[in-house]
Order: sequence, then C-alpha cells, then structure tokens
Amino acid sequence: MPATRRNLDSVPVRVVSARVGLGRRLAALWSRRELLGRLIVSDIRIKYKGSALGFVWSLLAPALTLTLYFLVFSVLLKNGVPNFALYLFSGLIVWNFFLNATTSATGVIVERAPLVKKVAFPREILPLANVGSAIVYFFSQLTVLVIFMALTGHAPDWPWLPLLPVAFAALILFTAGVAMVVSALTVYLRDVKHLMEVALMVWFFATPIVYSYENSVAAPLHRHGLATLYFLNPVSLIVLTFQRVFYVHTTVQSTTGPGVVHILPTWPLATFWEVNLGLLAVMLVFFLIAEKAFGRLEENFESTL
Repeated sequence: MPATRRNLDSVPVRVVSARVGLGRRLAALWSRRELLGRLIVSDIRIKYKGSALGFVWSLLAPALTLTLYFLVFSVLLKNGVPNFALYLFSGLIVWNFFLNATTSATGVIVERAPLVKKVAFPREILPLANVGSAIVYFFSQLTVLVIFMALTGHAPDWPWLPLLPVAFAALILFTAGVAMVVSALTVYLRDVKHLMEVALMVWFFATPIVYSYENSVAAPLHRHGLATLYFLNPVSLIVLTFQRVFYVHTTVQSTTGPGVVHILPTWPLATFWEVNLGLLAVMLVFFLIAEKAFGRLEENFESTL
C-alpha cells in the first residue's frame, strides 16, 4: 500500500450532516409531531414512575406552595399588598414554565446521545419535548390558581382574559427557542448547563415576580431612561400580563398603614394588546432564528457526542 494511502487511512473522518433549509426543517418537525407527543408523554411518565399519587403531584405540589405563600404573606410577612400570594403565584406560573423547560432541555441531547447517534429524526424534538411537558405542568399550576381564586372569591379581569393566549404563545416560542439553542450548545460545551443555572437565578430577580414593577422598578428606570431596556427581558412583559389579568388591581390600599401601593402598570387594554402582539411577532422571528441556529450546530452532533 502506498505511503500516501496509509496516511489518508490514518486520518480520522469527520462526519458532517447535509445542511437542510429552514422550510424543510419545519416540515420535518411537523411530520414527526406524533413522535413529539410520545416523548412528552414519556417524560411525564418517567417523572412520576413509582409514585403512588402519580400525576396528582403536579396539582398537589403547586397547591401546597400556594397555601404556604398565602399563610406566610397573610400572617407572618405582611408587606402591605393585599392578597399578595395571588399576585406572586400569577407571576410564578409563568416563570416556573420557563425555568422547568429550559433546565430540563439544556442537557437533553447529551443525555440521549445513544438515541441521537442511532436513530434518524429531527433532533430538536428532544428539547421541544421538554417544553411540551412543561406546558402540561403549567396548566396543572394554572388549574390550582383558578381554584384558589374561586375559593377566595377573586375574579380575573374578564375583558382582559383574551390577552393570555397571546402572551402564552409568545412565552412558548421564546422558551422553545432558548431550549433548542442551549441544548445544542451543551453538546460542544458541557459548562453551558452550569452557566444556565446561574443565569436563570439572576434572570429570576430581573423579572417582576417577588417585587412589584411599579413600586420597585418603574420610577428609577423612567428617571434614567431605561424603561424600554428593562423589557428586553421578554418574560417580564408576559409576567406583567398574567398579573394584570389575574390580580386585576394596579393600585391597592396598603394593609400595613395609610396610603396606597402601586403594583402594576396602569397601561390601558389597548397598550397591553399592542405590546403583546408585537412581542408575539418578535418571538416568532426569534424561534425561526433559533431553529436555524440549531440546524447549524446539529451538523456535528454525532462526531462530538
């Protein structure tokens, strides 16, 4: 055998997948929607495997959490905001969805490396399945919130209710885009999983959940001209929308002293529609860019895993 041939045989072969256009990727993803559904069901079954109560825990756990918030902020740590547990939980259900989906999706491709190497399917289905199972848990928490509101006699702002599907659709697109990108990056840099844990902790406190936007954030931001910059965090606007629909009140009478407490933006319904529809359009573009980026990063999964 010639020396040149022997040298070529000793060179490792790098496997590169054929690059597929965005339209074909989306079509392939749609054609495998049944697989996506099966993976979502599988994720939920695995989570509650061996549990006596099974899926009931998805209702029981948030119910206990909401009860704890109610007792703490109604009895022990009064902060002047009436029914603060409802305000807090209205934002937490949004954050919990984003947190659960992204943290579970970050390492999913690495964890399922044998499947990725042996079976041909759209790889983004794996992180999207985590997003799908997080949607199921979101609705279980939403059910608990609705029951709590019924028991306490607190009604949502009914004319504002149609805003929720728009805001939630934007949240799903944003979460799916983030989940796809971080799951692909983790294949090449395993530290991404640990970086996401830190980033999500900071992200939580950059979102108006445990504090009110109007009372804690709005005034200093407007004073320094940074109000628009604050909403570069898409989760903030979605949290404010859910809080406005479920908590309803923008200004309340303090429970710890005289005076009022400003809670939520006093924007009219039309403004909320404008910003949420605009956010939905931006998140759709973001999702398509994330899908394209995932396709580029996917090209060497098999040789890297």
